[in-house]
Amino acid sequence: MLIRAGRVIDPLSGFDQIADVLIKNGKIVKIAKKIEGDFDQVIDAKGLVVSPGLIDMHVHFRQPGMTHKETIESGSMAAARGGFTSVIAMANTKPVIDNPHTLKEVLLIMQKQDIKVYSAAAISKNFGGKELTDMKTLKEMGAKVFTDDGVGLDNQDFIKKAMKKAKELDLVLSFHEEDKSFIKNPGFNKGKIAESLGIDGAPNVSEDVMVARDGALALHYGTKIDIQHISSANSVELVRAYKKMGANIFAEATPHHFSLTEEAIIEHKALAKMNPPLRTEKDRLAIIRGLQDDTIEVIATDHAPHTDEEKNIKDIRKAPSGIIGLETALSLAITNLVRPGYLTLKEVIKKMSYNPARLIGLEGGILQEGYPADLVIFDEDRLVKYSKFKSKSSNSPFKDKLLFGLVLYTLVDGKIIYRNEDYYEEEK
Repeated sequence: MLIRAGRVIDPLSGFDQIADVLIKNGKIVKIAKKIEGDFDQVIDAKGLVVSPGLIDMHVHFRQPGMTHKETIESGSMAAARGGFTSVIAMANTKPVIDNPHTLKEVLLIMQKQDIKVYSAAAISKNFGGKELTDMKTLKEMGAKVFTDDGVGLDNQDFIKKAMKKAKELDLVLSFHEEDKSFIKNPGFNKGKIAESLGIDGAPNVSEDVMVARDGALALHYGTKIDIQHISSANSVELVRAYKKMGANIFAEATPHHFSLTEEAIIEHKALAKMNPPLRTEKDRLAIIRGLQDDTIEVIATDHAPHTDEEKNIKDIRKAPSGIIGLETALSLAITNLVRPGYLTLKEVIKKMSYNPARLIGLEGGILQEGYPADLVIFDEDRLVKYSKFKSKSSNSPFKDKLLFGLVLYTLVDGKIIYRNEDYYEEEK
């Protein structure tokens, strides 16, 4: 296969030129200004971007136990449409992925998908925050990260044990940083919007105190930790400080946290409810500054499917938190980071491909000769309205919004696993 005349971007080397890409036996075999010859298939990428396939280290595929919201298969299809070639699914399923039997079951399903799907495993048994899982065995089976995502771990003695064990086994611990003792109504920022709705909410301090604790412990024990879906300006500053002190710490920002503020609750109601919540413009801009100076090294979606019935419940306080994000993530990054001039396209691609691969230890995120042909081809200037989703769920405040950036092809190991048929039908 030949991909002809695209803008080829490799975030590792910094290569950013118009070039041809030749693929053979699932690998990139040549990148050059002009490649001549006869090919089984040619993709005309003139005017398009060719980059490493995107990698999302934080998704929820709801299998086992909640397959009415999403399955590993439907989530993988949504990922492919969004340009993602690798994802890591979280462990907060039913049952929790906290034991070899459950991990083996999901891995067997994951291995059958067109994209590369990996699994996280729980830090504590049944997310109880008291007893460590068998991290050694789960790692050997293929768990890529350990997290009790969705639960803020409040037992400091347990966290110390987890930090020591993770350091010993060279594991990444990924933390959902919310101290529930500060939170009356989760999913809403404690501020003027929630107050106007008669809702209490989650203050910044609920995140800040846990980031401060876990950053200090990571610095002390030398453990590698990930701060998930960072939302607070203070927490961004804490991560920045711990990095300067030498802690092995990194952080994720979601597209919704750098795109929206608490004001979105007025228009979108429960579709703008998530944990941690959307906060103020000050917090949003702090997240963007963190992305700019690499305090925040990763953009991850926290793709969290829920049904329409759950999100449309009359009492918004009872609606579940979270939104889907895989299909809109690249468009939101282009629309809200690249086009306003906050980040270059190359920087965005690095945070959505090479950085998560490097930090977690996955293959991918590199577009060079000899590497797997896991690629996404997209039009960064094309407007797209997301009205229908490959996900089983549609709980997104970005539904029916015009955004820049349309994925046209997603390739895994040189095989086209997604082609935007609507686009090509329109072109005809």
